[in-house]
Amino acid sequence: MISIVIPVHNEVESLESLYAEIDDVARTQGYDLEIIFVDDGSTDNSWRSIQQLAATDSRVHGIRLRRNFGKACALSAGFDAAAGEIVFTMDGDLQDDPREIPRFLEHLGDRYDVVSGWKQVRHDPWHKVLPSRVFNWAVSFLTGVQLHDHNCGFKCYRREIFDEIRLYGELHRFVPVLASSRGYRVGEITVGHRQRKFGHSKYGVGRLPKGFLDLMTVKFLTGFGQRPQHALGTLGLGFFSLGIFGIVVLTGFWFLTRPPFDWFDEPVHLTDRAIFFYSIIALFLGCQLLSLGFLAELMASYVAHDRQPYSIAEQTDKSKPPISDSRSS
Repeated sequence: MISIVIPVHNEVESLESLYAEIDDVARTQGYDLEIIFVDDGSTDNSWRSIQQLAATDSRVHGIRLRRNFGKACALSAGFDAAAGEIVFTMDGDLQDDPREIPRFLEHLGDRYDVVSGWKQVRHDPWHKVLPSRVFNWAVSFLTGVQLHDHNCGFKCYRREIFDEIRLYGELHRFVPVLASSRGYRVGEITVGHRQRKFGHSKYGVGRLPKGFLDLMTVKFLTGFGQRPQHALGTLGLGFFSLGIFGIVVLTGFWFLTRPPFDWFDEPVHLTDRAIFFYSIIALFLGCQLLSLGFLAELMASYVAHDRQPYSIAEQTDKSKPPISDSRSS
């Protein structure tokens, strides 16, 4: 079974057309699927349209959030409700073409666990395309997951991925990165991108700072989520060592200005030198980062009780009796 999760926010004009296109693909290909529309606090008649579609087709399910919680929360609600072994995500603005679904499934096959779409030819304004390209390059460079279009909302997943990944904030665009960190295989295909017919884009240059902050969060979670002290503690030790080195140098310099050395005619007051204050600040900063690292390790140890730090691909059937060795008889 295939589940298609579609977050919706003020897109009443496109919902019936999108449903009709998905239904046409399902009938042509003989797919057993469900369509989950998640209304993320729409202020138009999107929810009424979803109710009408659900009333006429049992494959359509609607979820209405109490307010606009953001795309990540809307997707999480859809993933929790999805019953299919394969889960698709699509935007509700008709820019994603449902006719690409067979290509996603063909590429997924037995080779990948995640297949991400790549809108190689974009039909968006420059103020949306430029930040997206910068962001995609930064994500690929920092995480090592080489995708051309991390922001593409048209993706295909195996359902079990969402038993191990929890979305919040704006982490929905990092699902392939989070899945890769758990050992899942990530692939990519080019998809068509259609011009927007209704409404306007909800993203632009303003999301770039938030995107980079989320990227730093994901980089920390995937690289040091189980060992935060290795990141914070390393920085802390670096600053602490610089502070100690500065204090030692200043102490030696102070002795050289006193008898019997008297390198200078007048005594030098070290507190008048900027390096003294830099060293003190480095000491305090190093101690603070080390303390934060210990607290983060304590929190990680509690989280480890609720979530396994590893991901099992498959295992043999433990219920089968062991095969006897004829050589021992």
